[in-house]
Amino acid sequence: MRPFPALTAFPPDRVRLPASLGRIDYTELPNPFQRRLGLVRTYLMSLGAGQLLRGFVHEAGVFTPGAPPEPGAGFGGWEALASQLRGHFLGHWLSAAARIVATTGDAELRARAEGIVGRLAGLQRENGGEWVFSIPEKYLHRVAAGKPVWAPHYTVHKTLMGLLDAYRYLGSDDALETAVGAARWFHRWTGGFSRAGLDDILDYETGGMLEVWADLYGITGDPAHLDLVHRYDRPRLFDRLLAGEDPLTNRHANTTIPEALGAARAYEVTGEERWRRVTEAYWRCAVTDRGYFATGGQSSEEVWTPPHAFAARLGTKTQEHCTVYNMMRLADTLLRWTGAPAYADYLELNLYNGVLAQQHPRTGMAAYYLPLRPGARKRWGTATDSFWCCYGTMVQAHTRHNAYVYYGHDGGVSVCQYIPSTARWNAGAGEVELTQRPDPEVGTHIAATDDRGTRGRPGHWAVELTVRAAEPSEFELALRVPEWVSGPVTLTVNGERREVPDGARRATVRRVWHDDVVRLELPRALRAVPLPDRPDAVAFRYGPVVLAGLCDEERRLVGDPARPETLLAPDEERDPFAWRGSWRALGQDRGLRFVPLHEVEEESYAVYFPVTPRR
Repeated sequence: MRPFPALTAFPPDRVRLPASLGRIDYTELPNPFQRRLGLVRTYLMSLGAGQLLRGFVHEAGVFTPGAPPEPGAGFGGWEALASQLRGHFLGHWLSAAARIVATTGDAELRARAEGIVGRLAGLQRENGGEWVFSIPEKYLHRVAAGKPVWAPHYTVHKTLMGLLDAYRYLGSDDALETAVGAARWFHRWTGGFSRAGLDDILDYETGGMLEVWADLYGITGDPAHLDLVHRYDRPRLFDRLLAGEDPLTNRHANTTIPEALGAARAYEVTGEERWRRVTEAYWRCAVTDRGYFATGGQSSEEVWTPPHAFAARLGTKTQEHCTVYNMMRLADTLLRWTGAPAYADYLELNLYNGVLAQQHPRTGMAAYYLPLRPGARKRWGTATDSFWCCYGTMVQAHTRHNAYVYYGHDGGVSVCQYIPSTARWNAGAGEVELTQRPDPEVGTHIAATDDRGTRGRPGHWAVELTVRAAEPSEFELALRVPEWVSGPVTLTVNGERREVPDGARRATVRRVWHDDVVRLELPRALRAVPLPDRPDAVAFRYGPVVLAGLCDEERRLVGDPARPETLLAPDEERDPFAWRGSWRALGQDRGLRFVPLHEVEEESYAVYFPVTPRR
């Protein structure tokens, strides 16, 4: 089997989800991914610039004596002035807003973002031209002295990340200059420590600083920024990973994932192989050798679970949203480097059962954790009095739905996720437009006849892709065959059948394209996924989607998990592309309804069910 080709990301403005952003009711959009993005856009616009900048203004000491407070001033939760993390959310806000603008051209959001960048630049000047953050410099001096402070690197990283995204996606020179000014402070500060002294500081907490310095060096090529990349290296963690050890078990998960992302970015901007080996070793330790819950998540109480030992970790604080988002970013990186479909499978699993499942589908608010203890409920935050770390990753996560769908590869385009969308690119002979949507003829549980006499096929799901080229263009179109397919895959081009070998992970077609229709039909089946260390307890997945049983306590089912279709039967499916619908338990002493986990709002539910063989 030939190796998979390395992939390149599409620019955000070249992939659109089918519905424009604007003043519309996002809860009514048929595309769930665009609907969730719309909720984020509405939320971003609901937060006033004065509120977002409050901590920064406070730190700069820029006040007008006797003036009333800015309208709406004052958030609660982690953004309250009494919080040592105050101001962390603004960087996430800038990153999310900038990517939406890059994708859609949203002029209103651009104006708001550029105004915030300009205000940050002004506050930096008031602070002496370097410090631009919402917390005082003394927080980092305290860490260096061994005194406890709540995550100062984490907080300042978010501002730097937002500024660099404003430069990357908005073209803001002010944002870049502000980040460069802040880098001067860190270069001078870190220059005062030995390697061992820096390691002691970074053992305490690093946030995503390694990644942001690598990003900055990739933009500027400044040797001082490369110095910062090497100073924020993590040899005490990375060397253990390279040695094949497990330094992650029972360690806080989301303090190490950003460090792995930093190693990945350092490899991309320097070409130094050690950084790549660190990234790959981290994935092996975190995912390959550890396993994950049926949802794709791996953390409990914010720490990494022991390898393949999950039964004792089914609590109310499983699957922190930040770990989901950052591990998806790591999977995306490795997908680009290797082209291996397994990383796209991981993305799909976490997209449905993490990113969608941990955002309220009507209010747009975030859930810090995804509880997996039977009878638990999701705990949703509020719009202005929570601002957990997961609020920041939530608003960014929903701006990246279009990032995971299409990738370029040598000689063609790869479709890695099946999300309603349109991609445009230049194939040499002219522009090509590729649009995908759910196939209306397939994907229903109950076969139906349309006006052409075509019957749907229960247990199958399909996508239709149209290719329109301004001029006939030759390239390869590669379609991911998901891990969850349950039988032979059907591929047609303009109604003509194309062979897809059994076990193939990609269905490929190379031809001259002009005005063509491709149809990919994927057989799907209900699957029972056991806990690795408790095989009698199973979760149910339909395709990539975990089903949640709506109940207030642990329920024991009777039947054969090797034949899950004898345990659950479908009631209805409202929207096959969003994997929405309901199921019911069969042959049990009490009724039990199942819905996709990402549809659960306020209900109590269970994901894992012990199963007793039927006598």
